[in-house]
Amino acid sequence: MNMFTMSSSLAVNAALWLLVVFSIITWSIIGIKVIALWKRGIDNEKYNDEFWSAPNLARAIKIDIECPMSRITQEGVKFLQQDCSENATKDLFHAGTKQDILERCLRLEIQQERHELERGLTVLASIGSTAPFVGLFGTVLGIMHALQEITAKHSASVDAVAGPVGETLIATAIGIAVAIPAVLAYNFFLRKVKLCEAELENFANDFLRLIIQADFKITNGDK
Repeated sequence: MNMFTMSSSLAVNAALWLLVVFSIITWSIIGIKVIALWKRGIDNEKYNDEFWSAPNLARAIKIDIECPMSRITQEGVKFLQQDCSENATKDLFHAGTKQDILERCLRLEIQQERHELERGLTVLASIGSTAPFVGLFGTVLGIMHALQEITAKHSASVDAVAGPVGETLIATAIGIAVAIPAVLAYNFFLRKVKLCEAELENFANDFLRLIIQADFKITNGDK
């Protein structure tokens, strides 16, 4: 009985510490992603303004701002340079018309940007869904531990039961408290990812139309 009581107490403490770790991870991810999204938003907006303020496409592709939109632009420029090269690779990826290949390149770049934006969201979703159960698990073991102590004292009064049992319910409350910000953050960031992806798709479509209008050539903008 003593061994079981000790293992129950250790399990409760382990559950509580695990929830503390979950909380630290959750708020760390929230802080990192808020800063990253804020910086991406500012850089994208600045790049977008400068891109469409450029006098021509040749000047626009030379804008030196590191952001998702600039990486999409550089991916398109890279395709044009490879396509114009005599040593251009001929494989299934490059099968089709120039427009088809360029669309594929831009789409893959957008997917990579989305994967980068989604980094950490799986962890938030996992914590949001498992934290309440970890807390409940700790509560169940805590109640078992408390009842064993009550039995050992041979007392079943309200005062003897309410105190120990009430204390173990804190694990469930902590589990819910950890899960709520994780779920809210996951939903918030997921919406931001969709908005950012839509913004990048719109930019990529406009960039594609510019390239088509230029007949897949970038003329010297210094003329």
